Amino acid sequence: MRAMMLNKATTQTQAGVPSRALNIALWILQGLLAVVFLLHGWLMVAPPAEMVAMINAQLGAGFRVFIGVAELLAVVGLLLPGITRILPFMTAVAAAGLMIVMGSATLFHLIRGENASAISAVVLFVLVTVVAYARWKVAPIAPRERA
Repeated sequence: MRAMMLNKATTQTQAGVPSRALNIALWILQGLLAVVFLLHGWLMVAPPAEMVAMINAQLGAGFRVFIGVAELLAVVGLLLPGITRILPFMTAVAAAGLMIVMGSATLFHLIRGENASAISAVVLFVLVTVVAYARWKVAPIAPRERA
């Protein structure tokens, strides 16, 4: 009986290690994605003066600001719900929203023949898809317990 109990405890510990490693990897990925989208979102919201005319000619001023605000809000959605554990499912929702943004960016760049930008958009699409799926189904963040 004692051997069975020890074996059961070992199995549970070993099973918990991959989920802990996965959780750490997801947090690192979420942090890196947050930095990328923070920088790009800020560039869209407040571009340098010499770039404003060029970006507005390609996208339009309103759409440029919309994309920037959406990316900045996604940064908040990638990090804040998980950190506070208040509505943690919103992390997956934010990543799913970024999937729409990056899928659209991929098509935009492909249509314009900007293959390097399209490839980087596809890479970001895959990464936010991993976060969305993993935080929704594989390793969701537990909500805060009510006192």
